[in-house]
Amino acid sequence: MSKTVITTKGAPGAIGPYSQGTVASGGLVFTAGQIPLNPATGELVAGDIRAQTRQVLENLRAILEAGGSDIASVVKTTVFLKDMSEFAAMNEVFAEFFPQAPPARSTVEVARLPRDVRVEIEAIGTVRAR
Repeated sequence: MSKTVITTKGAPGAIGPYSQGTVASGGLVFTAGQIPLNPATGELVAGDIRAQTRQVLENLRAILEAGGSDIASVVKTTVFLKDMSEFAAMNEVFAEFFPQAPPARSTVEVARLPRDVRVEIEAIGTVRAR
């Protein structure tokens, strides 16, 4: 099985020894976990969990599209929350991006996330038929 590395300016660049995402020869796209960084400025977005979740999902959308997938083709996500009491607010924004046939999802509360953000999400999607 081979893989292709995804690189896009539509999402924050990798800041370590990892890729924004990869496409496996079997037709799956795997994203790295995304935090609410504005790809144009490299700065964290200001605001509450809703604003942070929205930016994270926009970053994921850019990586998925660069890999030949899209939000509608996501089959699994993992959500990491700093505070599970913000689950409902995160879920509202998540539902905007996945209004029909949402992906399978795991959500866990974690002690700390990079740059002390409130949310990080990773996704697995299928490559669109061409």
